[in-house]
Amino acid sequence: MQENYLAKWLSGELSGEELREFESSPEYASYQKLKIASEKLTAPEFDADLALQRLKDEQIYNTPKVITLNPFKKFLRVAAVIAVLIAGSYFYISTINESVRTEFAERSEVVLPDNSEVFLNAESRISYSKKNWDKNRNIELEGEAFFKVAKGKKFTVSTKHGAVAVLGTQFNVENRDGFFEVTCFEGLVSVTHNEQVTKLPAGSAFMVVNGKIVNTGTPEGTVPSWMNNESSFESIPLTYVFAELERQFNIKVSTKDIDTNLLFTGSFNNTDLNMALKSISTPSKTRFKIDGDNVLFYAGNKLQ
Repeated sequence: MQENYLAKWLSGELSGEELREFESSPEYASYQKLKIASEKLTAPEFDADLALQRLKDEQIYNTPKVITLNPFKKFLRVAAVIAVLIAGSYFYISTINESVRTEFAERSEVVLPDNSEVFLNAESRISYSKKNWDKNRNIELEGEAFFKVAKGKKFTVSTKHGAVAVLGTQFNVENRDGFFEVTCFEGLVSVTHNEQVTKLPAGSAFMVVNGKIVNTGTPEGTVPSWMNNESSFESIPLTYVFAELERQFNIKVSTKDIDTNLLFTGSFNNTDLNMALKSISTPSKTRFKIDGDNVLFYAGNKLQ
């Protein structure tokens, strides 16, 4: 490939055959990404006429020859664009965050740059800056995750409901629509919600349901129950129980003649759907019907 293909491509002067040759080159994909990134940036102003005048003043042009200014202006513009591409690509790449997402009925484990571990429950997402991790250990979380944090600088988990800050500990954070819970299993956790700070020692939890802080029981074990393939609830509205059932089994739950605000206490197995349905229907005094990937919960004999 000719060396001037990049400049001609940027200025739109490649012929059809040259463009096809350039697009088939191994460098084309990288140039295309840089070009897309540079379009989001503002190129610095460059006064080609002023640059020419300065060159003339320094008597660079001593020979009496006639030159056309347009090609030189075009060259300067292309050079400026290339410089912006290089600088812009560095800025663009340095600001990209790492992101990990799980879908319904899926889990994932992530090892962070400092060897901290994150275990994602179903339908969850985390993002963080790998490049700036040593300076800022911050995770953005949507959904639910269990954290084993390595000792070091302050470690924060940011959610739309509040922030969690620790130095080195083990804790679980669930951040769903209308539901926010932080459980500390080891060390000390600081939870900020509505500008109010709550300290959680090991064996305690903080919960917000529909915008209201509610009392919680004492967590059992050294990890959240979902890590052992079980979803547990204590005085939680049925609507959140059904939502968790959907996430764990990738199904659609509907209800008929059931008050989904009724509080539920119990648990269900995350690997056996029939057992899970019975574990919910029995204590809630409801019935269920399965139709493919759809499950209907209904009250008593009111299904018609």
